[in-house]
Amino acid sequence: MNVRFSSRRLGKGTVFLALTLATRCLAQEATPTPTPTPSPAPYSTQTLSALKQLQQAALTSDYAYRQVAHLSNNIGPRLTGSAQAQKAVEYVAAELKAIGLEVQLEKITVPHWVRGEETAALVEYSGMAEKTEQKILLTALGASVPTPAEGLTAEVIVVRNFDELQSLGHDKVNGKIVLFDYHFDKLMAVQGHGGDAYGQAVKYRAEAPSAAARLGAVAALVRSVGGAEFRLPHTGQTDYAKDAPKIPAAAVTAEDADLISSLAPQGPVRMRLVLTPQQLPEATSYNVIGDLKGSEHPEQVVVVSGHLDSWDLGTGAIDDGAGVAVSMQAANLVQQLKLHPKKTIRVIAWMNEENGLAGGKAYAADHAKEIANHFAVMETDGGAGHPLGINYATKKEAKWLFEPIAKILQDSGAGILTLAEHPGADIGPLTKLGVPGFSPIQDNRTYFFYHHTAADTLDKIVPHELAENAAVVAVTAYALANLEQPIPR
Repeated sequence: MNVRFSSRRLGKGTVFLALTLATRCLAQEATPTPTPTPSPAPYSTQTLSALKQLQQAALTSDYAYRQVAHLSNNIGPRLTGSAQAQKAVEYVAAELKAIGLEVQLEKITVPHWVRGEETAALVEYSGMAEKTEQKILLTALGASVPTPAEGLTAEVIVVRNFDELQSLGHDKVNGKIVLFDYHFDKLMAVQGHGGDAYGQAVKYRAEAPSAAARLGAVAALVRSVGGAEFRLPHTGQTDYAKDAPKIPAAAVTAEDADLISSLAPQGPVRMRLVLTPQQLPEATSYNVIGDLKGSEHPEQVVVVSGHLDSWDLGTGAIDDGAGVAVSMQAANLVQQLKLHPKKTIRVIAWMNEENGLAGGKAYAADHAKEIANHFAVMETDGGAGHPLGINYATKKEAKWLFEPIAKILQDSGAGILTLAEHPGADIGPLTKLGVPGFSPIQDNRTYFFYHHTAADTLDKIVPHELAENAAVVAVTAYALANLEQPIPR
């Protein structure tokens, strides 16, 4: 910097001030700007090399596919409290022991609901042929109470949403069957936001029966929460409110919802409905837990998980045999490659995600004193579609810690990082306590075609895409187990 002035033109005070300013400017120029201290690399070169090995091993292994094939084909539907659910517990425990994990079964108490008979027919509507009826395809919602054994027959009224129901009032609803014809947003789903579309529609499955019962309805039907119209009813849990009577509840297919909605404006529509589910006494079941102990910090835990129970219409391949299988594969690959995670990798097969979350809630309560040592929790429960990246539920500023993982996963098309609020249902009780949560971002454009239906079967899984999910889970789990610094909570 050059400072030029003339003492003949400036007073003494001005000269002194100028000299002072010049001296300060020169001093500032002479003092170098401090260089920020770089943050230490989150992963060692050795860890990054191991992550690439895990990725390649996962993409060429059929272990995960063999596991989900056994769960869905050999064991079958695994509704909480069933013999199949218990068989699945025993099978996964044995498999985790076989790959060298320390295994324990943590006891939980779960609901035991069974489906029973479910039939429906339209017995009166405008223009019907004499002495005929039209069959309606439906399925009881989880926790539904039964109709009388011989069934019930009543007029069906159709509403599109809760506001329309309320506008009818008690006089028009009392003694009727109410059909909630709320449409799943298929356009939203096909654009890659199936979870959001599901979230908008599923509140009717949960809340509609109680809303109708408060106005005197004798039964409630909901349009199936799903994206395809294959005349497949979609089941799922309903949530009876404490301030309303419990009435029978079922989901009708999209096509049958359209049928009833078309007939209703033409005149009265009457339905005969038979549902015979039973709520049996609560049962004992288990979360299956397998630990691959850490070499330096065994007390710190990185959880990888999926839920072992499924609904009873299909065989639970995509929901959520796939999630259990890729979690098992994560530990299996680490063992096969003789890698040594610094923290413990804990595989959990949760029980009772579908109709109660007893497994996730019990684990959080039982391990309350160890929450600080739960370094991270991950859940896969979005099917088996091609993974696009990782959801992370942490503070925003933690993103840079996961970017090296995403860079490696980009090789298999899974390099996206997205800040998410709810990475998984079973790990929800832990993330609410501040534990950083993760899940794969999966292509779910067709997931809700089959979700909670009789078509949730093994053929819906593309083996290579399942292997890609296994790569995401294995790479992420091992990276977190070797992360050189804590994740901000």
